[in-house]
Amino acid sequence: MADRDYSSDEEEKTIADDVVVTKYKMAGDMANGILKKLIAECKEGASARSLCILGDSLIIEETNKVYKKEKELKKGIGFPTCISVNNIICHFSPLLSDNDTILNAGDVVKIDFGVHIDGFIACVGHTVVIGASKENKITGRKADVLLAAYYAAEIAQRLVKAGGNNQQVTEIVQKVASEFNCTPVEGMLSHQFQQNIIDGDKTIIQNPNEAQRKDHKKCEFEQHEVYGVDVLISTGEGKAKEHETRTAVYKRTDMQYALKMKTSRLFYSEVCNKFTMMPFTLRAIEDEKKARLGVNECTNHELLTPYPVLYEKDGEYVAQFKFTVLLMPNGPLRITHGTWDPEFIQSEYSIKDEELKTILSSQVSKKTQKKKKKKAAAQTQSEETKENVTPVEETEKVTPVEETEKVETVKPEITVESETVEKVEG
Repeated sequence: MADRDYSSDEEEKTIADDVVVTKYKMAGDMANGILKKLIAECKEGASARSLCILGDSLIIEETNKVYKKEKELKKGIGFPTCISVNNIICHFSPLLSDNDTILNAGDVVKIDFGVHIDGFIACVGHTVVIGASKENKITGRKADVLLAAYYAAEIAQRLVKAGGNNQQVTEIVQKVASEFNCTPVEGMLSHQFQQNIIDGDKTIIQNPNEAQRKDHKKCEFEQHEVYGVDVLISTGEGKAKEHETRTAVYKRTDMQYALKMKTSRLFYSEVCNKFTMMPFTLRAIEDEKKARLGVNECTNHELLTPYPVLYEKDGEYVAQFKFTVLLMPNGPLRITHGTWDPEFIQSEYSIKDEELKTILSSQVSKKTQKKKKKKAAAQTQSEETKENVTPVEETEKVTPVEETEKVETVKPEITVESETVEKVEG
């Protein structure tokens, strides 16, 4: 039987320390830039595996540019790039010896990965539809599920704050999905992030079944915590199943065991040296064939946790929006995001529930509120300077949160009342 390793007694570093905040923001900025590049490569005929390889190489390339003199500081892939298409829910990152997926026009493509600097992780997840444009709008069930996932993530962001709790988020995600006749994927977890820990003890569960609801602990969010909020919504029943697709993503545990096979020992030694406690893909192992042999004994004895490829029923679509948020003293600070263009999507559904509209129109942080007060004061002083009051909001239009803020400032009505609120940039 494997034994647990309790060797680390170091005091936890949190975002109460400005240096830690800087590292999180640095990782978040890198993730946002890499996401833009991956979105640009999501075209008809593109290979999912090639996109995974590109994403991982960009993470390594970007993280290698910082903290060059601090040789002991670890940095790189916080979660390997996964490209999950249509009814594949998550964790599709095929090996060179596995079957690939080629993107087709109209495919719903989820991009998911993470960057870490010194063990401080910034994850991001985003959904695009291949070939979507203002002229070729996303409609039907694809539009419904994209809107459901996007707005569920936006509203969740406003609830993941000090003093809030995980059950509120679970309920609100369910409520948003219902507005679009969709379902959150059952049992999916969002985790607290800590240094070198991507799966902290505090979690938010989506759409729990009866057993999960009974076992899942209520927890309160506290100042100086960090969360990776992962929203996955389905047009179907939201039941995740494993198929025959090989698992390629794994993570070390804190268990110990004397491996019997030489291949397993060599494989596990490489894992420990290369990846510390971060998830990794078997593609990154020097000898992929030996990795496939060695991984089984490691998994059987709980030295590694697998991230299996999960599926919804054929013919259904799953959309994902995932972000990393720091619970700062002045409110939640979202450090990862993708672009959102409402002119790309048209759905017969919209958010009609008054509670959801109220939450969606609320400010995200006290800092945002102060910005608005300053802007109002400046407007009363001089109409001539109006266009120069808040240049940040104009230049950062692509940030989902700031788009919402901008709507609040310029016009009081909420965009979700429109029957044609829309989608992700393809």
